[in-house]
Amino acid sequence: MTDVEALTDAFEAHRDHLMAVAYQMLGNRPDAEDAVQEAWLRYAGSDRAAIVDLRGWLTTVTARICLDVLRSARVRREVHAGPWLERAGYPGPWLPEPVVRPLGQVPDDDPAERVARLDRVSYALMCVLEQLRPEERVAFVLHDVFAVPFEEIAHLLDVTPAAARQHASRGRRKVDDAGIQGSHDRAEQERVLRAFLAATERGDIDALVAVLAPDVVAVGDGGGVLPAAKAPVRGALQVARFMAGLFRQARKTAVVAEVVLVNGDLGLLIEAQYPDQRKIRFVMAFATAGGRVTGIFDQLNPAKLGQLPAPDPARNVLG
Repeated sequence: MTDVEALTDAFEAHRDHLMAVAYQMLGNRPDAEDAVQEAWLRYAGSDRAAIVDLRGWLTTVTARICLDVLRSARVRREVHAGPWLERAGYPGPWLPEPVVRPLGQVPDDDPAERVARLDRVSYALMCVLEQLRPEERVAFVLHDVFAVPFEEIAHLLDVTPAAARQHASRGRRKVDDAGIQGSHDRAEQERVLRAFLAATERGDIDALVAVLAPDVVAVGDGGGVLPAAKAPVRGALQVARFMAGLFRQARKTAVVAEVVLVNGDLGLLIEAQYPDQRKIRFVMAFATAGGRVTGIFDQLNPAKLGQLPAPDPARNVLG
C-alpha cells in the first residue's frame, strides 16, 4: 500500500463521523461536505506523526471549520417571527436540510444509506439548533451528541473549560425551552401519525385538535420558491385549521404521500401533481410527545431536498 493510499484509508475510516458532526452543526449537507473536504486537505498537509488520536484531531478540525462558517456573514442570523430565526436575506423561516430514506432495509452500499448515518439527531432538534449562537451550537453538539470533553471544546473555542461548559449549558437550555424534541418511540410515532392522517383525510378539525399538543408549532420553508407560511403557525386550533386547509388543497391534485424516515423519525414524502403537469415534492417532519404532535416542519425548498425520489404510489397513505 502506498503512502497516499494509507493516508486516504485513514481519513475515509472517519468520513461518516465527520459528516455527522458537520451536518449537525451546519444543517446543510453540501456545506457539511465542503467542511469535511477542507478537513481532508488540512489532514493531508499536516504533520501526521504528531497526531496521537486521529478521530479526535479530525473532529476538532472539522468543528473549527464549521464554527468559522457559522460565524461568517454568509449565514449570520437575525431574530424573526418570535423564537424562530431567519438567515439574513432569506425569505421566511429557515429550516435545515432533512435526511430522508425509505422505510425498510437499504443495501449497505447504497449512497442513501451512507447519508442516513447522519440521522443521529432528530429533525425537530436540528430545527431548534438553528436558534443557538455558533459557540453554543458547537459546544452542545460536540459534548451532548459526540461526548467530546469540555477541555477539548475549550481549546477549539479559545475559552476556558468553564466557559465552554457554560456555552453548552445555554444551548441545552434553549433546546429544552423549545419543548419540541419529541419522542423516538416508533410505536408512538406510528399511532400519532395514523391519527393525524385520518383526521386530515376527513377534514375533522376536532380530531386534529385532539392529536395536536396545545402549544404545537408548524413551520414551513419554501425558500421563496414554493408557497409557505411567512411565520410559524402556533396553537392546536390554528395548526389544525392550517393543516386541514393544506390537505384540502392537496386533495384537489393528484397527490401521493409515503411514510418515510426523516432524520430517523417517521415523516411524510409528498408529491402533488397539478392539472398543468406541474409537480411539487416536499417533506413533512413531525415531533411527537405524550401521544400528540408537538411540531410539524415542512421542507419545500427544492434546493434543500436534493435528488429525492418520488413517493411510491403503492405506499400512498392519502386514499
